Amino acid sequence: MSAARITAPRGTHDVLPDEQDHRRRIEDVARRVLEGAGYRRIETPTFEDTDLFARGVGGSTDVVQKEMYTFTDRGDRSLTLRPEGTAGVVRAYLEHGMHKLPQPVKLWYWGPFFRYERAQKGRQRQFWQLGIESLGSDDPSVDAEGIVLLHRILDALGVPGLRLRLGSLGTPAGREGYREALVAHLRAHEDRLSDEVRGRIDLNPLRAFDSDHPGTREVMETAPLLLDHLPAEDVEHFAEVRALLDAADVPYEVDPTLVRGLDYYSRTLFEFTSDALGAQSGVGGGGRYDGLAELVGGAATPGFGWGAGIERILLAQAGGAGDVVAPVTDLYVAWTDGHRRAAFALADAAAREGLTARLDQAPGRGLKGQMRRADRAGARIVAVVDDEGLRIDRGPGGRVDGLSVADVVAAARG
Repeated sequence: MSAARITAPRGTHDVLPDEQDHRRRIEDVARRVLEGAGYRRIETPTFEDTDLFARGVGGSTDVVQKEMYTFTDRGDRSLTLRPEGTAGVVRAYLEHGMHKLPQPVKLWYWGPFFRYERAQKGRQRQFWQLGIESLGSDDPSVDAEGIVLLHRILDALGVPGLRLRLGSLGTPAGREGYREALVAHLRAHEDRLSDEVRGRIDLNPLRAFDSDHPGTREVMETAPLLLDHLPAEDVEHFAEVRALLDAADVPYEVDPTLVRGLDYYSRTLFEFTSDALGAQSGVGGGGRYDGLAELVGGAATPGFGWGAGIERILLAQAGGAGDVVAPVTDLYVAWTDGHRRAAFALADAAAREGLTARLDQAPGRGLKGQMRRADRAGARIVAVVDDEGLRIDRGPGGRVDGLSVADVVAAARG
């Protein structure tokens, strides 16, 4: 009796070779746009001290309470697979003394993240994310630039039906009076709220705006709005962000009910959605988080960042449709029985000269079959090694017989 077949864990998926070109295009576009704006690549560990997320992301969030993959290692340390990127980047900024560098320090990243949530199309338990963090400046231009960069990336990738929702949370001190008004409103209608919202009225009342519970949604229709209660400094900051977006011709709609699932946000908040995604329409978003560094043990450091889901982008592109450029093979080497070693040496010589070279490696495949494989590989030149010697069978100059290895390599170099 054979053993039971093992499959990928629920909420994860294999990224197969046919999908790589689409993902590589997203990364290439992001690198060009972000590094052109002065952002530099950073990679942080896939797992971190659990306390980094408990303190940084917020103990009242669903991420910390329900969704983190946490384990105890052999040294009896509590570690967590990273559920988001910002806290780890801020930790690295503080740990490596990046505050001594010219500010703001602009960083971008690309990698896998992990959350235990209901697996569905475009929303997995292991998911890939592109993100940026800009640390060390509270200037409104940092916020506007970050939003413009994500808009530029999504637009270059052809994500259809893009919409930008924009809001402001103000500073924690500035929204304290509003918080009291909102808590009073929720307490007055407590019997109509969901158990979840009722349980965190004091911890995070703003998250009530994000509830899909019918009774809660009805209560929130008459709730006071934060944008009506912001102090002058926060109003001015938000107005300048909007003016800069207007100057960059990036359309947006102000959403006074916009909230995010993480506690560290302050002031500017935004989300890009795509009409192509239906109810789960979010593609990417983020905002300002000026108090996060202090929460994880550092000095006060203003910051702004965002994350965009790679699977969400691909899904919005209708399964990866888009202008993906197929890889080009400079030289494809076909061969007949008895000439494997000569064909191998030719492909190796071309590769050592910096060319992309492929050798047919299916024993017994005829020359016709090898030519079809060369077509699929996008080969510019096809060389054949057989009893007649070495020749170029297909290339810009047509068939050329009686060639040396150096002749073929030179022709492939173009």
